[in-house]
Amino acid sequence: MLAIIIPYYKLTFFEATLQSLAEQTCQDFKVYIGDDASPEDPTALLEQFQGKFNFIYHRFTTNLGGTSLTKQWERCIALSGNEEWLMILGDDDVLGENVVEAFYENLEEIKQNGCNVVRFATQIIKGGEKAISRIFEHPQFEKATDAFWRKFKGETRSSLSEYVFSRLAYSKYGFLDYPLAWHSDDMACLEFADEHPIFSTNNAQLYIRMSSESISGKVDNLALKKEASSLFYETIVKDYLSSFNKKQRLKLIAKLEQHYFEKKQKILFFKIVKYHLKYTTLLDLVKFFRRIYINK
Repeated sequence: MLAIIIPYYKLTFFEATLQSLAEQTCQDFKVYIGDDASPEDPTALLEQFQGKFNFIYHRFTTNLGGTSLTKQWERCIALSGNEEWLMILGDDDVLGENVVEAFYENLEEIKQNGCNVVRFATQIIKGGEKAISRIFEHPQFEKATDAFWRKFKGETRSSLSEYVFSRLAYSKYGFLDYPLAWHSDDMACLEFADEHPIFSTNNAQLYIRMSSESISGKVDNLALKKEASSLFYETIVKDYLSSFNKKQRLKLIAKLEQHYFEKKQKILFFKIVKYHLKYTTLLDLVKFFRRIYINK
């Protein structure tokens, strides 16, 4: 069975999220709503959805998402039972009416191919459900590193809501705790896949909301996003660089070089030298030294 986990905090668009769950053509799922001690009480709204779909609401007494969003996700997941599959749905995102149905229609094939990560097509919406992007579709089977690389190049997008993960993969890896959970979903896709392909269905889609209230839409948190990106790319290069070709490796190491030139951290310098020696060529290392000289 599928557990849909909603780490709740904002009421603004929550009704649309709940309505999309009530309208699912397949109701074989259970929703777990974890209220992060929000000042915006959703109980009156939730009363309107009693009996429309199966859900449990729990209000935490302390706010955790303000210090660690991934830990808030994890304690919300802990509310769930023993469902085999998990979706973490944003409290402002919207499911197309056949998302759950499409998941179950493909479940046999998903299991036959050992997939731990399932992905749906998406479209970005704003305000009153106005679409502001094309529909992003994906290959039916795709290596997690290839999916990451397409996003790296700006050919696609992704966010946590559009994925379903196996509980076993989640239990094995958990979420890396980057600031604002920025890139934590990207790393989860790489780790949870566990060397198996990501399975995608383009016959159902989620609508991902971009607003001034969302982490993605805010501009007053750029420093934290930058810090998270630095940590994320350090992890990518440390753990996954061998999965990419030379040209891709150079671009990923260049991300670390960019952070080095901004921070001038000696430990990062030695890491970059080590990665060049192991994964690129001596000439590429010399070019790095030359860039240091030019940037003095």
